[in-house]
Amino acid sequence: MDKKTTASLNPQKGTTAVIRDVVSSIKKASNKKSPGEQSRLVTNLLNEKHKEDIVEAALLKYYWAEELKPYQAELIKMQRHLEKTGKKMIILFDGRDASGKGGTIRRVTRYMNEKHYRVVAPGKPSDYQKTELHMKRYIEHFPRGGEIILFDRSWYNRAMVEPVMGFCSQAQYKRFLKKVISYEQNFILDAGQTILLKLYFSVTKPEQALRFERRKNDPLRQWKLSEIDLQAQDLWDEFTEKKQVMLQKTHTTLSPWNVIRSDDKHQARLETLKLILNSVRYRGRSRTLNFKPNPKIVIPGNLEFKRMKKETKKHGVSSS
Repeated sequence: MDKKTTASLNPQKGTTAVIRDVVSSIKKASNKKSPGEQSRLVTNLLNEKHKEDIVEAALLKYYWAEELKPYQAELIKMQRHLEKTGKKMIILFDGRDASGKGGTIRRVTRYMNEKHYRVVAPGKPSDYQKTELHMKRYIEHFPRGGEIILFDRSWYNRAMVEPVMGFCSQAQYKRFLKKVISYEQNFILDAGQTILLKLYFSVTKPEQALRFERRKNDPLRQWKLSEIDLQAQDLWDEFTEKKQVMLQKTHTTLSPWNVIRSDDKHQARLETLKLILNSVRYRGRSRTLNFKPNPKIVIPGNLEFKRMKKETKKHGVSSS
């Protein structure tokens, strides 16, 4: 490989970008070369820092995947327990755009029996659905005995996204906040037969901006960009205000919120697995795994509300 090609690799680029540049360069220069020759081309292209970064990234990715596996194995035990007892589980994954909900759901369901869980991601309601009870289109997806439903955004859209984006009226917003807890008690808690877990993924504004930028520049992620994404940063304070009200009005003893700090995606995923496993008593639970939540990552909804209220009083608005 000539010096010109080697020099074209920007040392300031991230690991993923460097790998893509290397692959592109190899395709141009190694039409009929053997794997061994291609490997030497890669070595020649990369400087020492890039080699170290790529090895570190590969090792970290492997380590993170391995660290999750024992907890993912526990989820299979938990699933069997739910099937045997006929109990049902609903897990809500709510939060701002690019807060890590989808990636966490994929890690939760990675090894689960797909016959006994469903991921539900309701889209924009149709004109017909807009005339119906807000909860109806979610109730239609509720689990049968032994099943787990994971909502990638839930009925709490009515408490955050819809009022901020003007998708519902102020009267509809207020009515939802007034009635949602009684809905959860009547339709969901179901005399102890249904387990409800409400998770709110909390990403900081700078980290959200970085993730949006990645989506814009990565052809494999561009499909994730939505109309709401493009306005999320400008409407940050409005979403923050609605989050604070939601936690104040809808965090209860029977159906509490757990706020998950998700700037560190891996820690958010690990702590989510723990929360799910801690919500059910099942046979065969590991005696060696650490199921204790990390208090720096998992914050009870009432404590998050108190923090936000204190920040608002001091600065006029909360930071998250």
